[in-house]
Amino acid sequence: MFWFDFRLLKAALLLLLAAPALAQTAPTRPAAVPVPAFARLNGGTEYQLFRRDAAGKFQPRALAVPTDAAYAARVGQLLTVFMDYRTGRDSLLMSTRRLGPAPQPMALPANPPRGSVEEAVALLLPGDSAVFRFNADTVFARSFHQPVAPFLKKSGNVLVVNIRAYELITAEELKIRQQKIQAQQQAQTQAKAAQLQVKENAQILTYAKANKLTVKKTVGGTYYAILKPGKGLPPQKGQTVSVLYRGTLLATGAEFDASVRHGNAPFDFALGQGNVIAGWDQGIAMLNKGSKAALLIPSGLGYGARGAGANIPPNSVLRFDVELVDVKVK
Repeated sequence: MFWFDFRLLKAALLLLLAAPALAQTAPTRPAAVPVPAFARLNGGTEYQLFRRDAAGKFQPRALAVPTDAAYAARVGQLLTVFMDYRTGRDSLLMSTRRLGPAPQPMALPANPPRGSVEEAVALLLPGDSAVFRFNADTVFARSFHQPVAPFLKKSGNVLVVNIRAYELITAEELKIRQQKIQAQQQAQTQAKAAQLQVKENAQILTYAKANKLTVKKTVGGTYYAILKPGKGLPPQKGQTVSVLYRGTLLATGAEFDASVRHGNAPFDFALGQGNVIAGWDQGIAMLNKGSKAALLIPSGLGYGARGAGANIPPNSVLRFDVELVDVKVK
């Protein structure tokens, strides 16, 4: 069975087969390549194989016997490939290059089904390029487990797959590479978040000074200014609090939500349970009953890079004017 990426590829191809208008016409092989006649596998799949020569030009090559050591030793490994799927009339249906800039890893099974895409990939060695021509009924039954799309039948009932093979790797090597890539991406994300945080903190402090707000900062990073002190102790984690509020974008002052839009009824939630944005959990915990305050919330403690609906763009710093109306005792 193929690696998980092949399942994603199948889904993408089947989606495109449902919308044939997306097909594109493009060359199927490098220019100036000698074109041999198609050979045929026992299962009926036709193929042409190519490999670069010493001058770097693609030349036809003969198919080695699949039981040779080069094949037997790689069963269970992964072959990285780029693949193009085309109709019998050379219209491009799907390219794995759309899934990302790197070749996709495909598992090499010991006994792939005859007439399948799996069988085709299992015949290739790193550095090979190939064109495979499948009977559509056979390959859809054995690789995609779906009926053939009507327009493909009308195009000769043929599926053509162009494959360029790059590298053999083990599943463990792939796992290590993926972990390394994930670590790099995480480090980049954290670096960008840190830069954004510095920028937004400066924005909030400039805003507070311009609006004569005396702000404090919670341990978690939310800024708050007490506009009217209340009485009693601040609410504890898990207690239900009732809050009146008005939310605006710090940069423009545009209102995106307010209690008055909801009959001026207080909003109830359990404090510190993650039921609201982090800026609210942090800021409301600094207040006591009857307090009025302005919460100035960096985007990372608000709606982040996704934003929220049409009125809160990505990476928006928020201001909430809040009143802690009630704290319900457990």
